[in-house]
Amino acid sequence: MSSGTDKIVSSIMSEAQEKADVIIQNANAEVSTITAKAEKTAEAEKIKIADNGKKQSEMRYQQIISEAKMNARRAELGAKEEVIEAAFTKATDELKAKAASGDEDYENSLSKMIKEAADELGSKDLILQLNERDTDNMKSQLSGVSTFQIEDITFELGEPIDAIGGAILKTSNGEIEVNNTIEARLERFKSILRSEVAEILFK
Repeated sequence: MSSGTDKIVSSIMSEAQEKADVIIQNANAEVSTITAKAEKTAEAEKIKIADNGKKQSEMRYQQIISEAKMNARRAELGAKEEVIEAAFTKATDELKAKAASGDEDYENSLSKMIKEAADELGSKDLILQLNERDTDNMKSQLSGVSTFQIEDITFELGEPIDAIGGAILKTSNGEIEVNNTIEARLERFKSILRSEVAEILFK
């Protein structure tokens, strides 16, 4: 090569090197920008994931606490219900014993229950049904007669019923009846009694 050619080649190489350096610098700058952006995005994602994780963790914590409170409330209500039912069972047993004794208090209560049912029906001819013990007692008082009169109402003694005590009264055609047995009365007043029992037991 001549010195002129060498100069041209050297000049081309020098220019190429300069361009290459610029390209490399630009590339490095772009890589740095991309890397910085990626790192920033990654950090943001990291924070976001951490925040989401914290929120999910908090939500799960609240859910567990809520479920625990709900289960505790259920258990408390269940326990109270058991106590109330036990109180009703005891009261029923005591009423059963009272009715079986046939004492004056029960006889007076039975008369009132019969009168209440008769007043509700408003008929002058009624069928009266009692449990077996009360039916036998009534038959012994009637001396074998199946009908009797109280004031202006005529009662016919019907077949015995399965009940602790109290009475069922029906119109003479049997179409309308009032169940005023002890069991039916307890069931009718159970919601009111339940509140009263709960207030006494858990005040």
